[in-house]
Amino acid sequence: MKSWRAAWTLALRYTLRHPLRSGLLAAALGLVMALPWGLRSVVDAADAAMRERAAATPLVLGRRGSALDLVLTALHFRQPPPAAMTLGDARAACRRSEAVSVPVYVRFQARGFPIVGTELDYFSQRRLTLAAGRAFTQLGDCVVGAAVAEKLGLQPGSALISSPEQSFDLDGVYPLKMRVTGVLAAGGQSDDHAVFADLKTTWLIEGLAHGHQDMAQAGDEAVLSRDAANGEVVANASVRLYNEVTEANRNSFHFHGDFEDLPVTAALIWPVDARADALITARFRDPDEPLQIVSPAEEVAGLMASLFQLERLVLGLLALASATALLVCGLVFGLSFRLRRDQFTTLEEIGVSRAALRGVKLTEIALVLILAAGLATVGVALVAAAAPTLVRLTLS
Repeated sequence: MKSWRAAWTLALRYTLRHPLRSGLLAAALGLVMALPWGLRSVVDAADAAMRERAAATPLVLGRRGSALDLVLTALHFRQPPPAAMTLGDARAACRRSEAVSVPVYVRFQARGFPIVGTELDYFSQRRLTLAAGRAFTQLGDCVVGAAVAEKLGLQPGSALISSPEQSFDLDGVYPLKMRVTGVLAAGGQSDDHAVFADLKTTWLIEGLAHGHQDMAQAGDEAVLSRDAANGEVVANASVRLYNEVTEANRNSFHFHGDFEDLPVTAALIWPVDARADALITARFRDPDEPLQIVSPAEEVAGLMASLFQLERLVLGLLALASATALLVCGLVFGLSFRLRRDQFTTLEEIGVSRAALRGVKLTEIALVLILAAGLATVGVALVAAAAPTLVRLTLS
């Protein structure tokens, strides 16, 4: 017992006397231990988040193309969006079936957050509630997610300006200054990181509607020509286009074309029962059909299967890296013990047994391993705690 106590004391003092060497070894071994478990935590968080979101949305309708891109854009508002369809297409999909269809238009951003054009039914279907303010009711209103409000310091009554798609917009589509009417309660989903507005507001951002001053009351400097006979007024380039909807100019805004012909990215569909689900799905089985309907749960399952295969490949590479790290650490210990051969010889000459000296060496290795295990545990705990947030930010 005394020999082991002495071995522990000698090993502990040597470890503390060389903190840099011991710390680097422990950090390297801790990283080797933590990487597989950290990777597993991130993959599990991604799997849970994506499956939960997909399970809450039975069907997604959109333009034929990549089904996975359609699902990621419709559910997680990923940019850039797939090709758009028309609002009329979205309406027609459920016209003869018992289902709730909610169109979404994902194309624009505001200070790095996606702007989602949709309808009020979106909030009821997603069971989203407001933490403050009210829902959007008029052109130019928007509701922001909890994370958006926190990061940008927004509250009901604040203003949020859409980001231009390009630095120089030759079409004259100006950023829109939107009114924040409400803030959503945090739900731990992609909705926390989005800005929601009415479809008409997103079409206004795109330039499919505009407002201008009343030409009947405009001064001569803004008029190119007047026809007194029929009251027709032709404006010149000085007519001011609005980039903010106010009470004073609200009635001047008008849209170009029929609403049914305007674009949406996708339609989220909630059939009332299995029969309605089958009827809607059967309508879009023809590969020549320009639209497709997909099951988010199936697409996410396929994506996660591929991700798990990739994880196994990464774990195999990590195993090789771990083996290399262990060999390097073994080499460091071996060289350290060789450099201290004279010290061990002196200890043996004054009566310390070889078994006790082996105990000193094993205790030094054990101390480093214990420290490495502690660092790995802390690292894995931090990654596991941050993984859901990291996944949501990545998906958003």
